[in-house]
Amino acid sequence: MKNPEEQLNIIKRGAVEILIEHELRTKIERSCKTNTPLKIKAGFDPTAPDIHFGHAVLLEKMRQFQELGHRVFFIIGDFTGMIGDPTGRSELRKPLSREDVLKNAETYKQQAFKILDPVKTEIKFNSEWLASMNIMEFARLGAMQTVARMLEREDFKKRFESQHDISILEFYYPLLQAYDSVFLKADVEIGGTDQKFNLLMGRTMQKRMGVEEQVVLTMPLLEGLDGVNKMSKSLGNYIGITEAPKDMFGKVMSISDELMLRYYELLSHTSVDDLNRLKNGLKDNSVHPMEAKKSLAFELVERYHGKDCATTAREEFEHIFKDKGLPADMPVFVLGPSDKEAWLPKIMKLAETAKSTGEAIRLIKQGGVSVNNEKWSDPDKTLRDLPAGEHIIKVGKRRFFKLVIK
Repeated sequence: MKNPEEQLNIIKRGAVEILIEHELRTKIERSCKTNTPLKIKAGFDPTAPDIHFGHAVLLEKMRQFQELGHRVFFIIGDFTGMIGDPTGRSELRKPLSREDVLKNAETYKQQAFKILDPVKTEIKFNSEWLASMNIMEFARLGAMQTVARMLEREDFKKRFESQHDISILEFYYPLLQAYDSVFLKADVEIGGTDQKFNLLMGRTMQKRMGVEEQVVLTMPLLEGLDGVNKMSKSLGNYIGITEAPKDMFGKVMSISDELMLRYYELLSHTSVDDLNRLKNGLKDNSVHPMEAKKSLAFELVERYHGKDCATTAREEFEHIFKDKGLPADMPVFVLGPSDKEAWLPKIMKLAETAKSTGEAIRLIKQGGVSVNNEKWSDPDKTLRDLPAGEHIIKVGKRRFFKLVIK
Protein backbone atom coordinates (compact mmCIF):
# COMPACT_ATOMS: atom_id res chain seq x y z
CA MET A 1 0.00 0.00 0.00
CA LYS A 2 1.07 3.59 -0.60
CA ASN A 3 1.53 5.72 2.50
CA PRO A 4 -1.52 7.63 3.83
CA GLU A 5 -0.48 10.98 2.37
CA GLU A 6 0.00 9.54 -1.12
CA GLN A 7 -3.32 7.76 -0.90
CA LEU A 8 -5.15 10.92 0.18
CA ASN A 9 -3.70 12.90 -2.73
CA ILE A 10 -4.95 10.29 -5.20
CA ILE A 11 -8.36 9.97 -3.54
CA LYS A 12 -8.91 13.74 -3.42
CA ARG A 13 -8.26 14.20 -7.14
CA GLY A 14 -11.45 15.42 -8.77
CA ALA A 15 -13.52 14.98 -5.58
CA VAL A 16 -15.95 17.73 -4.59
CA GLU A 17 -16.19 16.96 -0.89
CA ILE A 18 -14.92 14.45 1.68
CA LEU A 19 -17.02 14.17 4.82
CA ILE A 20 -15.09 13.97 6.99
CA GLU A 21 -11.49 14.20 5.71
CA HIS A 22 -9.72 13.68 9.04
CA GLU A 23 -11.81 10.54 9.56
CA LEU A 24 -10.66 9.25 6.17
CA ARG A 25 -7.05 9.94 7.11
CA THR A 26 -7.52 8.00 10.35
CA LYS A 27 -9.10 5.08 8.50
CA ILE A 28 -6.26 4.98 5.95
CA GLU A 29 -3.60 5.17 8.67
CA ARG A 30 -5.23 2.27 10.51
CA SER A 31 -5.51 0.35 7.26
CA CYS A 32 -1.79 0.77 6.57
CA LYS A 33 -0.79 -0.24 10.11
CA THR A 34 -2.96 -3.37 10.17
CA ASN A 35 -2.61 -4.16 6.46
CA THR A 36 -6.41 -4.35 6.32
CA PRO A 37 -8.09 -2.85 3.25
CA LEU A 38 -10.95 -0.39 3.63
CA LYS A 39 -14.42 -1.31 2.40
CA ILE A 40 -15.38 1.06 -0.40
CA LYS A 41 -19.01 1.11 -1.50
CA ALA A 42 -20.86 2.66 -4.43
CA GLY A 43 -24.43 1.84 -5.36
CA PHE A 44 -26.04 1.77 -8.78
CA ASP A 45 -29.77 1.38 -9.33
CA PRO A 46 -30.18 -0.40 -12.69
CA THR A 47 -32.93 1.89 -13.95
CA ALA A 48 -31.33 2.17 -17.40
CA PRO A 49 -29.17 -0.40 -19.17
CA ASP A 50 -26.28 1.73 -20.44
CA ILE A 51 -23.33 3.33 -18.71
CA HIS A 52 -21.98 6.65 -20.02
CA PHE A 53 -18.99 8.82 -19.15
CA GLY A 54 -20.99 10.47 -16.34
CA HIS A 55 -21.27 7.11 -14.58
CA ALA A 56 -17.61 6.45 -15.36
CA VAL A 57 -16.57 9.29 -13.03
CA LEU A 58 -17.63 7.19 -10.02
CA LEU A 59 -16.23 3.99 -11.51
CA GLU A 60 -12.84 5.61 -12.11
CA LYS A 61 -12.68 6.69 -8.47
CA MET A 62 -13.55 3.12 -7.44
CA ARG A 63 -10.75 1.86 -9.70
CA GLN A 64 -8.31 4.19 -7.92
CA PHE A 65 -9.30 2.70 -4.57
CA GLN A 66 -8.73 -0.78 -6.05
CA GLU A 67 -5.24 0.19 -7.16
CA LEU A 68 -4.55 1.46 -3.63
CA GLY A 69 -5.34 -2.02 -2.32
CA HIS A 70 -8.82 -1.51 -0.90
CA ARG A 71 -11.96 -3.69 -1.27
CA VAL A 72 -14.51 -2.27 -3.68
CA PHE A 73 -18.18 -3.21 -3.43
CA PHE A 74 -20.24 -2.56 -6.56
CA ILE A 75 -23.77 -2.56 -5.19
CA ILE A 76 -26.51 -3.22 -7.71
CA GLY A 77 -29.72 -1.89 -6.23
CA ASP A 78 -32.02 -4.55 -7.58
CA PHE A 79 -34.27 -4.09 -4.52
CA THR A 80 -34.09 -0.29 -4.26
CA GLY A 81 -34.28 -0.03 -8.04
CA MET A 82 -37.82 -1.35 -7.94
CA ILE A 83 -38.70 1.63 -5.72
CA GLY A 84 -36.76 4.17 -7.77
CA ASP A 85 -34.43 6.89 -6.50
CA PRO A 86 -36.53 10.03 -5.91
CA THR A 87 -33.46 12.28 -6.29
CA GLY A 88 -34.26 15.13 -8.65
CA ARG A 89 -37.77 13.86 -9.31
CA SER A 90 -40.70 16.27 -9.43
CA GLU A 91 -43.33 13.54 -9.46
CA LEU A 92 -43.93 9.93 -8.49
CA ARG A 93 -41.57 7.56 -10.22
CA LYS A 94 -42.96 4.52 -11.99
CA PRO A 95 -41.48 1.39 -10.34
CA LEU A 96 -39.48 -0.97 -12.55
CA SER A 97 -40.43 -4.60 -12.86
CA ARG A 98 -38.17 -7.27 -11.43
CA GLU A 99 -37.45 -8.47 -14.99
CA ASP A 100 -36.37 -4.99 -16.15
CA VAL A 101 -34.14 -4.51 -13.11
CA LEU A 102 -32.34 -7.84 -13.59
CA LYS A 103 -31.91 -7.27 -17.32
CA ASN A 104 -30.41 -3.83 -16.77
CA ALA A 105 -28.25 -5.14 -13.91
CA GLU A 106 -26.63 -7.75 -16.15
CA THR A 107 -25.73 -5.05 -18.69
CA TYR A 108 -24.31 -2.89 -15.89
CA LYS A 109 -22.05 -5.72 -14.74
CA GLN A 110 -20.66 -6.25 -18.23
CA GLN A 111 -20.01 -2.57 -18.82
CA ALA A 112 -18.60 -1.79 -15.36
CA PHE A 113 -15.76 -4.26 -15.91
CA LYS A 114 -14.53 -2.11 -18.77
CA ILE A 115 -13.28 0.15 -15.95
CA LEU A 116 -13.10 -1.91 -12.77
CA ASP A 117 -10.84 -4.91 -12.19
CA PRO A 118 -13.26 -7.85 -12.07
CA VAL A 119 -10.90 -9.83 -9.83
CA LYS A 120 -10.86 -7.03 -7.26
CA THR A 121 -14.56 -6.15 -7.47
CA GLU A 122 -17.19 -7.61 -5.19
CA ILE A 123 -20.61 -7.36 -6.83
CA LYS A 124 -23.54 -7.43 -4.44
CA PHE A 125 -27.27 -7.22 -5.06
CA ASN A 126 -28.93 -5.40 -2.17
CA SER A 127 -31.91 -7.76 -2.32
CA GLU A 128 -29.51 -10.20 -0.63
CA TRP A 129 -30.15 -8.49 2.72
CA LEU A 130 -33.15 -6.22 2.08
CA ALA A 131 -35.54 -8.82 0.63
CA SER A 132 -35.18 -11.00 3.73
CA MET A 133 -36.33 -8.27 6.13
CA ASN A 134 -39.51 -9.10 8.01
CA ILE A 135 -42.24 -6.53 8.56
CA MET A 136 -41.01 -5.58 12.04
CA GLU A 137 -37.45 -4.97 10.81
CA PHE A 138 -38.84 -2.85 8.00
CA ALA A 139 -40.95 -0.87 10.48
CA ARG A 140 -37.97 -0.31 12.82
CA LEU A 141 -36.00 1.08 9.88
CA GLY A 142 -38.73 3.65 9.26
CA ALA A 143 -38.80 4.59 12.93
CA MET A 144 -35.16 5.70 12.79
CA GLN A 145 -35.94 8.85 10.80
CA THR A 146 -38.58 11.58 10.96
CA VAL A 147 -40.80 13.03 8.25
CA ALA A 148 -39.44 16.49 9.10
CA ARG A 149 -35.89 15.28 8.39
CA MET A 150 -36.99 13.79 5.07
CA LEU A 151 -38.68 17.05 4.07
CA GLU A 152 -35.36 18.87 4.50
CA ARG A 153 -34.38 17.13 1.28
CA GLU A 154 -34.77 19.70 -1.50
CA ASP A 155 -36.69 17.59 -4.02
CA PHE A 156 -39.12 16.31 -1.36
CA LYS A 157 -39.53 19.84 -0.03
CA LYS A 158 -40.42 21.22 -3.47
CA ARG A 159 -42.91 18.45 -4.15
CA PHE A 160 -44.55 18.92 -0.75
CA GLU A 161 -44.85 22.70 -1.20
CA SER A 162 -46.28 22.31 -4.71
CA GLN A 163 -48.70 19.64 -3.45
CA HIS A 164 -47.26 16.89 -5.64
CA ASP A 165 -47.60 13.38 -4.27
CA ILE A 166 -44.79 11.75 -2.30
CA SER A 167 -45.25 8.10 -1.51
CA ILE A 168 -44.24 6.61 1.85
CA LEU A 169 -42.17 4.12 -0.14
CA GLU A 170 -40.06 6.96 -1.57
CA PHE A 171 -39.21 8.02 1.99
CA TYR A 172 -37.88 4.52 2.47
CA TYR A 173 -35.44 4.76 -0.45
CA PRO A 174 -32.67 6.66 1.41
CA LEU A 175 -33.23 4.47 4.48
CA LEU A 176 -32.78 1.26 2.50
CA GLN A 177 -29.73 2.59 0.68
CA ALA A 178 -28.32 3.62 4.06
CA TYR A 179 -28.92 0.12 5.41
CA ASP A 180 -26.65 -1.19 2.63
CA SER A 181 -23.82 0.68 4.38
CA VAL A 182 -24.84 -0.74 7.75
CA PHE A 183 -24.93 -4.31 6.46
CA LEU A 184 -21.57 -4.06 4.67
CA LYS A 185 -19.93 -1.98 7.43
CA ALA A 186 -18.69 0.35 4.68
CA ASP A 187 -15.73 2.60 5.46
CA VAL A 188 -16.25 4.91 2.48
CA GLU A 189 -19.23 5.50 0.19
CA ILE A 190 -18.81 7.26 -3.15
CA GLY A 191 -21.58 9.08 -4.99
CA GLY A 192 -22.43 12.12 -7.07
CA THR A 193 -23.09 15.48 -5.47
CA ASP A 194 -26.81 14.95 -6.08
CA GLN A 195 -26.65 11.90 -3.79
CA LYS A 196 -25.30 13.74 -0.74
CA PHE A 197 -28.53 13.37 1.28
CA ASN A 198 -28.61 9.61 0.66
CA LEU A 199 -24.89 9.19 1.42
CA LEU A 200 -25.10 11.10 4.69
CA MET A 201 -28.11 9.02 5.66
CA GLY A 202 -25.71 6.08 5.57
CA ARG A 203 -23.57 7.74 8.26
CA THR A 204 -26.66 8.47 10.35
CA MET A 205 -27.98 4.91 10.17
CA GLN A 206 -24.57 3.38 10.91
CA LYS A 207 -24.22 5.53 14.03
CA ARG A 208 -27.71 4.64 15.25
CA MET A 209 -27.13 0.94 14.65
CA GLY A 210 -23.73 0.79 16.34
CA VAL A 211 -21.48 0.65 13.26
CA GLU A 212 -18.47 2.91 12.70
CA GLU A 213 -19.55 5.78 10.46
CA GLN A 214 -18.51 5.77 6.83
CA VAL A 215 -16.74 8.64 5.14
CA VAL A 216 -18.74 10.23 2.32
CA LEU A 217 -16.88 11.13 -0.86
CA THR A 218 -18.85 13.09 -3.44
CA MET A 219 -17.83 13.36 -7.07
CA PRO A 220 -18.97 16.07 -9.49
CA LEU A 221 -21.73 15.56 -12.02
CA LEU A 222 -19.95 15.51 -15.36
CA GLU A 223 -21.22 18.03 -17.89
CA GLY A 224 -22.35 16.59 -21.19
CA LEU A 225 -21.33 17.56 -24.71
CA ASP A 226 -23.22 20.87 -24.42
CA GLY A 227 -20.87 21.90 -21.61
CA VAL A 228 -23.80 23.08 -19.48
CA ASN A 229 -26.14 20.29 -18.41
CA LYS A 230 -25.35 17.11 -16.52
CA MET A 231 -24.53 14.28 -18.92
CA SER A 232 -27.79 12.49 -19.57
CA LYS A 233 -29.26 10.12 -22.11
CA SER A 234 -32.57 11.99 -21.99
CA LEU A 235 -30.81 15.22 -23.03
CA GLY A 236 -28.83 13.47 -25.75
CA ASN A 237 -25.57 15.07 -24.55
CA TYR A 238 -23.87 11.84 -23.46
CA ILE A 239 -21.01 9.59 -24.58
CA GLY A 240 -21.77 5.93 -23.92
CA ILE A 241 -18.88 3.64 -23.06
CA THR A 242 -20.12 1.09 -25.61
CA GLU A 243 -20.46 3.58 -28.48
CA ALA A 244 -18.61 2.85 -31.72
CA PRO A 245 -14.94 3.95 -31.57
CA LYS A 246 -15.27 6.60 -34.29
CA ASP A 247 -18.39 8.07 -32.63
CA MET A 248 -16.71 8.16 -29.22
CA PHE A 249 -13.59 9.78 -30.67
CA GLY A 250 -15.62 12.35 -32.59
CA LYS A 251 -17.77 13.26 -29.61
CA VAL A 252 -14.74 13.81 -27.37
CA MET A 253 -13.24 16.03 -30.09
CA SER A 254 -16.44 18.11 -30.13
CA ILE A 255 -16.20 19.26 -26.49
CA SER A 256 -14.90 22.72 -25.62
CA ASP A 257 -11.28 23.31 -24.60
CA GLU A 258 -12.44 24.22 -21.07
CA LEU A 259 -14.50 21.05 -20.72
CA MET A 260 -11.57 19.01 -22.04
CA LEU A 261 -9.57 19.71 -18.87
CA ARG A 262 -12.50 18.60 -16.71
CA TYR A 263 -12.71 15.35 -18.67
CA TYR A 264 -8.95 14.91 -18.25
CA GLU A 265 -9.23 15.34 -14.48
CA LEU A 266 -12.21 13.06 -13.99
CA LEU A 267 -11.77 10.39 -16.69
CA SER A 268 -8.12 10.26 -17.74
CA HIS A 269 -5.49 8.07 -16.11
CA THR A 270 -2.92 10.84 -16.66
CA SER A 271 -0.90 11.44 -13.51
CA VAL A 272 -1.39 14.60 -11.45
CA ASP A 273 2.09 15.84 -12.46
CA ASP A 274 1.44 15.22 -16.17
CA LEU A 275 -1.95 16.89 -15.92
CA ASN A 276 -0.36 19.97 -14.35
CA ARG A 277 2.22 20.05 -17.14
CA LEU A 278 -0.59 19.83 -19.69
CA LYS A 279 -2.44 22.73 -18.06
CA ASN A 280 0.73 24.85 -18.06
CA GLY A 281 1.42 23.91 -21.68
CA LEU A 282 -2.05 25.05 -22.70
CA LYS A 283 -1.54 28.35 -20.85
CA ASP A 284 1.82 29.16 -22.45
CA ASN A 285 0.71 27.81 -25.87
CA SER A 286 3.42 25.14 -25.96
CA VAL A 287 0.61 22.54 -26.21
CA HIS A 288 -2.09 22.91 -28.87
CA PRO A 289 -5.63 22.27 -27.54
CA MET A 290 -6.47 20.13 -30.60
CA GLU A 291 -3.54 17.80 -29.96
CA ALA A 292 -4.37 17.56 -26.25
CA LYS A 293 -7.97 16.70 -27.13
CA LYS A 294 -6.84 14.03 -29.61
CA SER A 295 -4.69 12.46 -26.89
CA LEU A 296 -7.67 12.38 -24.54
CA ALA A 297 -9.97 10.92 -27.20
CA PHE A 298 -7.37 8.28 -28.07
CA GLU A 299 -6.92 7.29 -24.41
CA LEU A 300 -10.66 6.89 -23.82
CA VAL A 301 -11.32 4.94 -27.03
CA GLU A 302 -8.33 2.70 -26.32
CA ARG A 303 -9.64 1.97 -22.83
CA TYR A 304 -13.03 0.80 -24.04
CA HIS A 305 -12.18 -0.63 -27.47
CA GLY A 306 -8.45 -1.31 -27.62
CA LYS A 307 -5.44 0.37 -29.23
CA ASP A 308 -6.17 -0.74 -32.82
CA CYS A 309 -9.67 0.74 -32.74
CA ALA A 310 -8.36 3.96 -31.19
CA THR A 311 -5.72 4.27 -33.92
CA THR A 312 -8.31 3.72 -36.65
CA ALA A 313 -10.71 6.22 -35.06
CA ARG A 314 -7.99 8.87 -34.87
CA GLU A 315 -6.92 8.27 -38.47
CA GLU A 316 -10.50 8.54 -39.71
CA PHE A 317 -11.08 11.70 -37.69
CA GLU A 318 -7.97 13.30 -39.18
CA HIS A 319 -8.98 12.14 -42.66
CA ILE A 320 -12.45 13.67 -42.39
CA PHE A 321 -11.70 16.89 -40.55
CA LYS A 322 -8.12 17.69 -41.49
CA ASP A 323 -7.98 16.34 -45.02
CA LYS A 324 -11.69 16.99 -45.68
CA GLY A 325 -12.19 13.35 -46.58
CA LEU A 326 -15.16 11.05 -46.12
CA PRO A 327 -15.58 8.02 -43.84
CA ALA A 328 -14.94 4.70 -45.52
CA ASP A 329 -18.05 2.98 -44.22
CA MET A 330 -20.87 5.43 -44.92
CA PRO A 331 -24.36 3.92 -44.92
CA VAL A 332 -26.08 3.99 -48.30
CA PHE A 333 -29.74 4.83 -48.90
CA VAL A 334 -31.17 4.17 -52.37
CA LEU A 335 -34.10 6.15 -53.73
CA GLY A 336 -35.56 4.30 -56.69
CA PRO A 337 -37.89 5.67 -59.41
CA SER A 338 -40.94 4.05 -57.79
CA ASP A 339 -40.10 5.20 -54.23
CA LYS A 340 -42.54 7.86 -53.14
CA GLU A 341 -40.53 8.82 -50.07
CA ALA A 342 -38.34 11.77 -51.06
CA TRP A 343 -38.50 13.71 -47.79
CA LEU A 344 -35.03 14.24 -46.34
CA PRO A 345 -36.07 14.18 -42.62
CA LYS A 346 -37.65 10.73 -43.11
CA ILE A 347 -34.59 9.43 -44.97
CA MET A 348 -32.26 10.80 -42.27
CA LYS A 349 -34.22 8.77 -39.73
CA LEU A 350 -34.11 5.65 -41.92
CA ALA A 351 -30.37 6.14 -42.45
CA GLU A 352 -29.98 6.44 -38.63
CA THR A 353 -28.39 9.87 -38.80
CA ALA A 354 -31.28 11.33 -36.78
CA LYS A 355 -33.29 9.70 -34.00
CA SER A 356 -36.58 11.03 -35.34
CA THR A 357 -38.00 13.15 -38.14
CA GLY A 358 -38.52 15.88 -35.55
CA GLU A 359 -34.81 15.93 -34.72
CA ALA A 360 -34.00 15.88 -38.45
CA ILE A 361 -36.24 18.89 -39.10
CA ARG A 362 -34.59 20.77 -36.25
CA LEU A 363 -31.08 19.99 -37.55
CA ILE A 364 -32.00 21.13 -41.06
CA LYS A 365 -33.51 24.40 -39.82
CA GLN A 366 -30.41 25.03 -37.66
CA GLY A 367 -28.16 24.67 -40.69
CA GLY A 368 -26.62 21.40 -39.56
CA VAL A 369 -27.35 19.41 -42.73
CA SER A 370 -25.68 19.72 -46.10
CA VAL A 371 -26.10 17.92 -49.44
CA ASN A 372 -22.97 17.79 -51.56
CA ASN A 373 -21.36 20.44 -49.29
CA GLU A 374 -24.29 22.85 -49.69
CA LYS A 375 -26.61 23.69 -46.81
CA TRP A 376 -30.06 22.12 -47.05
CA SER A 377 -32.17 24.68 -45.21
CA ASP A 378 -35.73 23.69 -46.15
CA PRO A 379 -36.95 20.46 -44.52
CA ASP A 380 -39.94 20.31 -46.89
CA LYS A 381 -37.91 20.54 -50.08
CA THR A 382 -38.14 17.33 -52.13
CA LEU A 383 -35.07 15.28 -52.96
CA ARG A 384 -36.52 14.73 -56.42
CA ASP A 385 -35.04 18.11 -57.34
CA LEU A 386 -31.60 16.46 -57.20
CA PRO A 387 -30.25 14.79 -60.36
CA ALA A 388 -29.89 11.02 -60.58
CA GLY A 389 -26.65 9.66 -59.13
CA GLU A 390 -24.79 9.71 -55.81
CA HIS A 391 -25.13 12.50 -53.26
CA ILE A 392 -23.31 12.91 -49.96
CA ILE A 393 -25.46 13.95 -47.00
CA LYS A 394 -23.63 15.37 -44.00
CA VAL A 395 -25.47 15.66 -40.69
CA GLY A 396 -23.69 17.71 -38.06
CA LYS A 397 -19.93 17.28 -37.95
CA ARG A 398 -19.56 13.52 -37.75
CA ARG A 399 -22.45 11.77 -39.52
CA PHE A 400 -22.55 11.01 -43.21
CA PHE A 401 -24.55 8.85 -45.54
CA LYS A 402 -24.68 8.36 -49.29
CA LEU A 403 -27.98 8.94 -51.09
CA VAL A 404 -28.29 7.21 -54.43
CA ILE A 405 -31.08 8.50 -56.67
CA LYS A 406 -31.98 6.25 -59.59
